[in-house]
Amino acid sequence: MTSTPALLDSLRQIVGATHVLADGDLTAYEQDWRKRVHGKALAVVRPGNTAEVAAVVKACAAAHVQIVPQGGNTGLSVGSTPDNSGQQIVLNLTRLNAVRHIDKDNLTFTVEAGCILQNLQDVAEKEGLLFPLSLAAEGSCTIGGNLGTNAGGTQVVRYGNTRELCLGLEVVTPQGEIWDGLKGLRKDNTGYDLRDLFIGSEGTLGIITAATMKLFPQPAAQLTAFAAVPSMEAAVRLLGLAHQHLGAGLTGFEVMGQFALSLVVKHMPQLRVPFADMGDEAPYCVLLENSDSESEQHARLRFEHLLELAFEDGCVVNAVVAESLTQAHELWHIRESIPLAQAEEGLNIKHDISVAASRIPAFVEHADAVLKREIPGVRLVNFGHLGDGNLHYNVQVPEGEDGKQFLREKEALVNHLVYEAVDQFGGSFSAEHGVGALKVDKLEKYQSPVAMHMMRAIKNALDPQGIMNPGVVLARS
Repeated sequence: MTSTPALLDSLRQIVGATHVLADGDLTAYEQDWRKRVHGKALAVVRPGNTAEVAAVVKACAAAHVQIVPQGGNTGLSVGSTPDNSGQQIVLNLTRLNAVRHIDKDNLTFTVEAGCILQNLQDVAEKEGLLFPLSLAAEGSCTIGGNLGTNAGGTQVVRYGNTRELCLGLEVVTPQGEIWDGLKGLRKDNTGYDLRDLFIGSEGTLGIITAATMKLFPQPAAQLTAFAAVPSMEAAVRLLGLAHQHLGAGLTGFEVMGQFALSLVVKHMPQLRVPFADMGDEAPYCVLLENSDSESEQHARLRFEHLLELAFEDGCVVNAVVAESLTQAHELWHIRESIPLAQAEEGLNIKHDISVAASRIPAFVEHADAVLKREIPGVRLVNFGHLGDGNLHYNVQVPEGEDGKQFLREKEALVNHLVYEAVDQFGGSFSAEHGVGALKVDKLEKYQSPVAMHMMRAIKNALDPQGIMNPGVVLARS
């Protein structure tokens, strides 16, 4: 086993002394995004290319030193934070930020893991193309992290999760070998799908260093509507109508409870929230996006026809269609401001859950009733991607109560009640944020023993030393 000073000297030789950070304030790398957990790293290592990543991994494997891969460190499940031992290397990939190749004819580009998501959106747009992955942290999250957690976002209803957008990967194995799977083929049935194995594995099986991602033609027009609906059942009916009449043009379908919107009204009064005064007449609002390949006129006609049918059906009681790109951005900004408004209101308990869209109304009715019965005064902040069945079903501390005390006394109970309800309705306790270290115990409880056995077998086969992100996804053995 290599001594610690010798290992650090070796890492400095590989990536350069300025990119091995072992002293000073490393909080940005050692603390998770929500500041729930603060660890202590042996060092933060910042390689500049795939060969350096491979060499770093080989050195750590020889020294039996554990590695925590990290991108933009924007994850919400504590999946890229070192433990408190001071013996783990944080391998930060943000220097791997090149766009290696754009293939417009194949509608793909090959990008390195440290590329910031928003930069990739901009690169695609300059080429007259669309990279549709979009989420709140896009200004700082990296594509490697998006792949590692199989991130979702607001356009999954049309384009799928990050997994569906990826055609190939380059990965450094736990032994420091490089697997080049960047072919960018849409059809390749040559054995096990290794790409899908690494996507969503949260750095526990290997380190994604590059990816070939799908691109799409830019839509000729994009319209946004904000609709008030009389119930969650009505929102699901509206979703069905939107699928039927917009088809692939439906690129966004978000639901927002009125309490969630009331927090935006309260803490961000500069934002004009439609239908905030409708109360029980419209307990939910829906944000719809329609992308059209023909023209804005064609898009608007289809959108207005959809809304006419929705009014006749009774699943919409009021609606507004954005008249400009500025208005559309303002409507989306309302939806994107809910998490910040929650934070302004005080401490809360977040859940990233998914249930089949058809069962969401029954789930919400059941979970709301259970929580209100067991925890009087609880406030429910319910919003999310109804189009793909993913809700951010969050619980705000009762008004006037001490937030920290409430979390100490009630967080475990709240999580138990919510996850039991999710399980009862055949859902998942982690829709798009990953398992991380935060929900390892939940995976043990709600995943089947057969699935857990296969996961551990894969982990042991690929990472027999257990050096890759230990304690994330799977409990330490």
